[in-house]
Amino acid sequence: MQKWVITLLTLLIPAFSTLFADIKDSHHDFSGRSWSNGEICLPCHTPHDANMDVPNAPLWNHQTTQATFQIYQTSTIDAAIGQPNGVSKLCLSCHDGTVAIENHSGKTDGTTYATFGNLTTNLSDDHPISFIYNSALAQLDGGLNDPSTTLTGLGGTIEQDLLYNGRLECSSCHDPHISRNTQGCSGCHNVHAGDGQMTKTLSLRISNDGSQLCLTCHKK
Repeated sequence: MQKWVITLLTLLIPAFSTLFADIKDSHHDFSGRSWSNGEICLPCHTPHDANMDVPNAPLWNHQTTQATFQIYQTSTIDAAIGQPNGVSKLCLSCHDGTVAIENHSGKTDGTTYATFGNLTTNLSDDHPISFIYNSALAQLDGGLNDPSTTLTGLGGTIEQDLLYNGRLECSSCHDPHISRNTQGCSGCHNVHAGDGQMTKTLSLRISNDGSQLCLTCHKK
């Protein structure tokens, strides 16, 4: 990456240097792929001419999905679940299988698609996303912790640490920069697993050992 780009991004994105160190060698580090131009941030972010399809996207540089999704529905849910939006739509722009991973910087004809982590456009069997999670929902549901008062262990409440504009999104649970990866390649993969490279779950914001992540929001 050119030095002037690093300097500019350092000014535009708080703690950029820390994020750079965290994403290196993670499963979102595409710097070794031919279509990334050897750059670690470019497939997702740009200092200029950012994609504004999704409001408030973080200097987004990737083509966004235009898919209509089958959403999670059940008679027992109290939240209002609609089409994915916000930061979740950015995640799905690689993980719904309709947009090539290398479709960034204006490219729209890529042929490399996500295999592991391809959720498809059918999200009916996945945790609901892009819904308002507030004290009213917690009280109505009875099985959810109050996001305004429940601590996450990350320094604040659910509302402060895990929600985006008051909504639960993909990145409420997943950190694409894998801030806990200090082990290089082995931080993401069991390289000697029987089925080849088995991906670990270090992208979770909170460890789910003993269902810790689940129990941050759910009362059980």
